[in-house]
Amino acid sequence: MVKMHVVYEGQKHCSLRHEPSQSVIETDAPRDNQGLGERFSPTDLVGAALCSCILTTMALVAERDGLNIEGSTGSVVKEMASSPRRIKSLTVEISLPAALTLPQRQKLEHAARACPVHTSLHPDVEKPITFNYV
Repeated sequence: MVKMHVVYEGQKHCSLRHEPSQSVIETDAPRDNQGLGERFSPTDLVGAALCSCILTTMALVAERDGLNIEGSTGSVVKEMASSPRRIKSLTVEISLPAALTLPQRQKLEHAARACPVHTSLHPDVEKPITFNYV
């Protein structure tokens, strides 16, 4: 169990503190929803969480199998639906080392789709993942 604390600071800004590490993240409402867009929005954090969870889960598998995927990158594009306002899609792109063999690639791609954030998101949220080997 992990506890986090959130303080509403006014002007649609929140400060989020992770109790175990004391690290802090700040959020703002997005420009398309009455905010200034000065920080990650809460739904932006969902997209960032998905991408970082995919890379972390793949790293766990790679490390266990003696593979080095350090320097791998990811990006995520969030699209919102309007009625009701919710995350419509999180389109993820992952770049991994070209030297990975086909079986290694398949294992890592399976791990990506099994990451906890991916499996926790509602089925109505589209979450395609594209893998590039560079």
